[in-house]
Amino acid sequence: MINPNVLVTGGAGYIGSHAVLALRDAGYRVAVIDNLVTGFRFAVPDDVAFYEGDIADAGLIARIVAEQGIGAVMHFAGSVVVPESVANPLKYYDNNTVRSRALIAALVDAGVPHMIFSSTAATYGMPGTDTVTEQTPTVPINPYGWSKLMTERMLADTAFAHPLNYCALRYFNVAGADPRARTGQSTAGATHLIKVAVEAALGKRDHVAVFGTDYDTLDGTGVRDYIHVSDLAAAHVLALEALVAQPDRSLTMNCGYGRGFSVLEVLDAVDRVTNRTIVRRMEPRRAGDPGKLVSDPGLIRQTLPWQPQYADLDTIVGHALAWERKLGEIRGGG
Repeated sequence: MINPNVLVTGGAGYIGSHAVLALRDAGYRVAVIDNLVTGFRFAVPDDVAFYEGDIADAGLIARIVAEQGIGAVMHFAGSVVVPESVANPLKYYDNNTVRSRALIAALVDAGVPHMIFSSTAATYGMPGTDTVTEQTPTVPINPYGWSKLMTERMLADTAFAHPLNYCALRYFNVAGADPRARTGQSTAGATHLIKVAVEAALGKRDHVAVFGTDYDTLDGTGVRDYIHVSDLAAAHVLALEALVAQPDRSLTMNCGYGRGFSVLEVLDAVDRVTNRTIVRRMEPRRAGDPGKLVSDPGLIRQTLPWQPQYADLDTIVGHALAWERKLGEIRGGG
């Protein structure tokens, strides 16, 4: 099986930059398109072809496909902050849905046969079950979840009508950083809990806000399934191999470990790893946040030869902490 050349959209962002590394480590030739609104040029290796631009620019996509001989796309470009999606829904329907539609159309026109889509567990909304399978009803409770679910629907319909197969990977809470500290979560003002917590541990924030202490969980705080970003990136490479091996098959799969940790348990882990005590400030619930969201990873384990390497909360925190320290060096201590 010959590896296709891969275009990574949003490849200068958090998850996209890890996918670029995973693809390169697996022997793929990679190109990146990113508008650098939330991504960082330093996150893309110097020997990877980089295009600064918009995924909705059909002419640019056509040029990249031709210049780089692209045979597959991993699509990470988009907006990801749930509360922001509630406050500014049209931004999310534009960035995540309208622009994805333009990208898919450009790929169909160019004859690109494979696409991996960065989807989300937010498509399930508030499932009301301890663990979530792919058969759990998709009833999003915020525009972020809806914007991603709409793109899944577009992909399904497009795959029926055109020679394109796809894999939609529904992420649970992505955390950590490359174990070799080659890239990590770099966004200023990021809302990811572990990112926020390690910033607090290093003195970049004076506290961590805990949003909601009255959920129906063991300690009253929200419970999430945290997956290491490098394990997630590895799943993308394996998913691409599965698409290439069976071009008449498309897939939709959860990406998580199947174990949940509460906000307070995560903060305890950061305290443990850093040997410091983070100041915790209790706040009201945020709009659009379910109390518990934990994956059933059975399907991805059955479908792909995926063996997570970093399924340990303290390991995830340790890698996030190492990247946060390196990021301070990259930015001159800022």
